[in-house]
Amino acid sequence: MSVRMERAPGATARAERPNSRPAGTILSGNAPGRRGFGNIALRALALALACNAAAAHAQVPEAEALDTVIVTGTRLERALPDTPSGVTVIEESVIRDGRQGLQLDEALTRVPGLFLQNRYNFAQGQRLSLRGFGARAPFGVRGIRIRVDGFPETLPDGQSQVGSIDLDTATRAEVIRGPASVLYGNASGGVISVETANGRDHAGTAVRAQGGSDSFFKFNAHSGGEHGDWDYHAGISHLDFEGWRQQSAVEKTLFNSKIGWNLSDTHRLEAVVTALELPTGEDPGGLNLTDLAEDRRQASEDALLLDAGQEVAQQRIGLTHEWSVGARTAIVSRAFYTRRDFEQLLPFSFPGVDNNFITFDRDFYGVDSAFKSGTKLAALPLRYTLGVEAQRQLDDRRRRGGGPQATSAELIQNEEQEATVLAAFGQIDLDLHPTVTLNLGARIDRLELSIDDRLLSDGDDSGDRRFTEASYSGGLIWRYFGPHRLYAQVATAFESPTFTEFARPDGSAGFNPAIDPQEGLNREIGFRNGFGSRLHYDLTLFSVRVDDEITPFEMDGRTFFQNAARTDREGIEAALVWDAGHGLTLTGSYTYARLRFDRFIDRDGNDLSGNDLPGVPRQNAFLEAAWQGQRAFAAIDTQITDSRYAENANDLSVGGFALVNMRGGWRFPLGSTTLEIFAGINNLLDRDYIANLRVNANQGRPLDARGFFEPGPERQLYGGIALRL
Repeated sequence: MSVRMERAPGATARAERPNSRPAGTILSGNAPGRRGFGNIALRALALALACNAAAAHAQVPEAEALDTVIVTGTRLERALPDTPSGVTVIEESVIRDGRQGLQLDEALTRVPGLFLQNRYNFAQGQRLSLRGFGARAPFGVRGIRIRVDGFPETLPDGQSQVGSIDLDTATRAEVIRGPASVLYGNASGGVISVETANGRDHAGTAVRAQGGSDSFFKFNAHSGGEHGDWDYHAGISHLDFEGWRQQSAVEKTLFNSKIGWNLSDTHRLEAVVTALELPTGEDPGGLNLTDLAEDRRQASEDALLLDAGQEVAQQRIGLTHEWSVGARTAIVSRAFYTRRDFEQLLPFSFPGVDNNFITFDRDFYGVDSAFKSGTKLAALPLRYTLGVEAQRQLDDRRRRGGGPQATSAELIQNEEQEATVLAAFGQIDLDLHPTVTLNLGARIDRLELSIDDRLLSDGDDSGDRRFTEASYSGGLIWRYFGPHRLYAQVATAFESPTFTEFARPDGSAGFNPAIDPQEGLNREIGFRNGFGSRLHYDLTLFSVRVDDEITPFEMDGRTFFQNAARTDREGIEAALVWDAGHGLTLTGSYTYARLRFDRFIDRDGNDLSGNDLPGVPRQNAFLEAAWQGQRAFAAIDTQITDSRYAENANDLSVGGFALVNMRGGWRFPLGSTTLEIFAGINNLLDRDYIANLRVNANQGRPLDARGFFEPGPERQLYGGIALRL
C-alpha cells in the first residue's frame, strides 16, 4: 500500500496539473487521462469477441447443461440470460463454504462493478458502491437498495444497513448493477437482494463453531424441516471479535426464522422474524498520514478518548401472501414492521464542537402488492406486473455532547423525523419475435420528508420537503445465436438526500434548502451466454450521466452534503466462469470505470471539473480457482484493486493492492451425520492495505492531518468445525 499527495498550486492551476495516475497503480501503467467512450467501446468489443470465440469452443452436450437460473429481484421474474440489465447471481456455496462470515464482501467481491469496503469496522458498517453510487457514504450504504426475502433494508429516505443480514442462513444473492429506480424507487446505483433458507429446501440441523486471529470466535446453529402443510427454518449466530486495530471489538447476535403455511393449493402464507443485538461495536476512527506511518494498528486519539462506537437492537416481522390464480397469474402481497434502537458516539472532538453522541428510536413499516400475469397483444406473447407500495419511517432522534457524561449531557437536538413514500409501478415483457423481447417499465414515487423540532429553546427548526419522481426503463434482449444474448437498456433513476444528508452546514436543525435529489440516466449494452455450456460470460458496457450529484464535505468534524453540477460514469464490467471439469471452477471478473465530475465548483470556489470521484478505484479485478470434491473443497482467490483518491480535489491518493485468500475443508460422513473441518487464511501475502477510506474527511485540517485511512489487518487465520445432522 502506498499513499501519495499531489498538491496543486491552486484551483486556477487545476487544468495545468499533470493528469497522471498516482503511485501504486497495479493494474495498468497507463495514465488515466480522459478516455473517451469510444475507447471504452473498443475494449468492450474486443472482450465480447474473445468471449464469444471461447464460448463457441466450450459447448457441451445438452445432457450436461446447467440448471437455468431465475432472477427474482427484477420484480418480473426471468431466466438470467433473458434479463435486459447487468445482473450477477451468487449461489449458496459461494456465500458459505469455508467462509469466515464477517461481512457481505466475502461473497460479493467477485461481482463486477461492485466495490466493497470496511469489513472490520462494525460501528460504521459495510460500505458498498455500484458504478460509484454509494461511495459518498461516510457510513452504511447509500444509493443501493438492499432487500432480504423481499423485505426492504433500505429506508424511504435512502439509507441502508446490511448488519442485520444473517450470512449463515443466506442461500442466494442477486446483484442488479446500475440504476434501478423503476424497480424500487429512491436509489441510483442498483439492488442487492438476499434470500435466506426455508424448511422446504433446507431441511435438517447443523451447528458450526470457528475461531481465529485477534480473538475471533463465531458460533451458529440452524434447523429446518416440513410437517404436512407447514415448514420452518430458524437460525442463530453469535460473533465475538476483538479486532486487529485498537478500539475495534464487536459482539453481535443474529436470529433469523421463517415459518410457511400452505393454506391450499393456491394460497401460501410465510412469516419472517429477525432480530439483531449489537451491544458492542467499537469505532477506531480514521488515521492521518503520520499516525498511519507510526502504527497501523492504533485507533485515532479521539476514538480512544471518547470510547467511540455504537449499540444497536433491531427486530423485524414480515408476512408474505402468495395467491396463484391459474398457471400464469399470481398476486404477491407483503407487510412488515421493523423496530431499531440505536446509539452512537462518533470518533471526533473539536474545540467548541459538542454534538457527537447520537441516539434514535426508529419505527419502519410498510405494505406492497404486485399482480403478475400473461396475455397476448396482437398475437404477441405479453407478460406483465403491476403493483403499489407504501412505506413509512419514524425516527425519534436526539443529539447530545460526547464524552464520559454523554448520556446525561444537555440535549442539542430533539426532533421527530418522518419519511413516507407512496408508489405505483409496472413492467411488461413483449416477445416481438421468437428471438427478440422488449421490456418496458415505469414507476412513480411520492416522497415526503418532515422534521418536527421539539427543542424550541433555540428556535423552531421544523420543516418538510416533498418530491414526486417518475422513473422509466426500456430494454431489448436478442437471442442471436444458441445460448448467447445481446441486450440493451436505457433507464432513469433518482436519489434523494437522506435525513442525515439534509443537515444544514450552519448547524441549525431542519432541511438544507440548497440540496436536492440527484437524477441519473443509465445506458448500457451487454453480451452474455446461457447456462447450457461450461463457459459462462457476462460483459456490460455502461454510461451513466448524473445531474446534481450529491457529494460530501466536512466542517468542524461533521459531514455535510451538496449538489455537484454533473458527473459522468463510463466503463466496462466483465465476468467469466469456466467449469474446467473434475470439480475445478475458474472465476474471473474485471471492472474498468471512468467516474468523474463533468462540471463541479465546490463551496470554496475551486473548479474540480474533470476530477475523478473519490473513494472508488478505476480498475478492480477478481480471480478464483475453486475445487469441489466428493469429501473436500479448496479455493484460492485474489482481489486486485487500483489506486483511488481520498477527496474531491484529487490531491491525495491511496495506492492499489492485491489480496490473496485461501480456504478449504474436509467432510467426513458419520452415519446420518456429516462432520466438516475447515480453515482459511485472509491476506495470505501479508500486504499492507487500506480497508476503508473515509472520503473527504476532516476538511479544514491540513491534508496530511486528515483521518482518511482505516488500514486492513495483516495475515489472518481462522478455522472451524461443523456438524450436519
